[in-house]
Amino acid sequence: MPLVSGYTHSPPIDENRWVRERAFCFRVTEREVGRRLDQFLVEAGLPLSRTQAKHLIEQRHILLNQSATKPSARLKVGDVISGALPAPQPLSLIPQPIPLSVLYEDAFIIVIDKPPGMVVHPAPGNLSGTLVNALLHHCQDLSGIHGTLRPGIVHRLDKETSGVMVVAKNEEAYHHLAKQFKNRTVEKVYLAIVYGEMKEAEGLIDAPIGRHPDQRKKMSIRTARGRAALTWWKVLERFGLFTLLEIHPQTGRTHQIRVHLTSLGHPVLGDPLYGKRGKSGILDHPRWRDCLKRMDRQALHAYRLRLVHPRTGERVQFTAPIPQDMKETLDCLRSLR
Repeated sequence: MPLVSGYTHSPPIDENRWVRERAFCFRVTEREVGRRLDQFLVEAGLPLSRTQAKHLIEQRHILLNQSATKPSARLKVGDVISGALPAPQPLSLIPQPIPLSVLYEDAFIIVIDKPPGMVVHPAPGNLSGTLVNALLHHCQDLSGIHGTLRPGIVHRLDKETSGVMVVAKNEEAYHHLAKQFKNRTVEKVYLAIVYGEMKEAEGLIDAPIGRHPDQRKKMSIRTARGRAALTWWKVLERFGLFTLLEIHPQTGRTHQIRVHLTSLGHPVLGDPLYGKRGKSGILDHPRWRDCLKRMDRQALHAYRLRLVHPRTGERVQFTAPIPQDMKETLDCLRSLR
């Protein structure tokens, strides 16, 4: 017999808890006494965040002893928690047949090589032409993220930054990946061409990042309320006036790499927000100007991601080839070196 009347699913081996499709039922044991209801639901393995659990309790999708209650309700031995997760609702965005460079795809994740110039997520004034619009057209097997049929964006790249991105296709994968990014267990490797010659072979930038005190579109290390940010870098190649770097961000702050490199006096080539137009002298030479014109955006590329697959538990790695504009710029810099 199931624990709560009204459910027709067969009981599991563990009579204290079961989950069938989108319905579930748990019986509280001694080790769980005193926990908040919303906390219990997250720890029980349901594909829910604390905020989602709170919302579902308030909307009476989740009951305690078959009665409505509060998210803060404290549990007692023998309490029965039951409910059902609502079916995902369609997202009010238009799928668009935008070409995607897919590096890998299965039922849980899709890994793409994002081109420069593509915004990741729709926002006011920019509701079409985004990566999400493209994924909605490409992925026909989405099972719902946060109660909505949509791809799960767990990290972002700036509009003009190219490279590898992983996207979740269902709730289970979303929470697994989000936890990895939060715990900083995902290895991210970027390539960047920066102004100037880096004197050291490698280094670590440890400088909190927050909103710029005067220019609201910019981030800065000169802020009273910055969040911890770590960026490790090493030199791959020197060109005299420019340097190719391999970069390993240990945190994921907005514009982190661009802000940190600018703070060293070596902004990313082509960065319109944190970069510079160049210096007089050799940069005025026609060959140098022609070389730099090949980059009409910031020379920053997300080269590699290494993470744990949310279903298999295996450590996997995905690499996005150096894009053509950066490749041509590097070849040109080598010819002028």
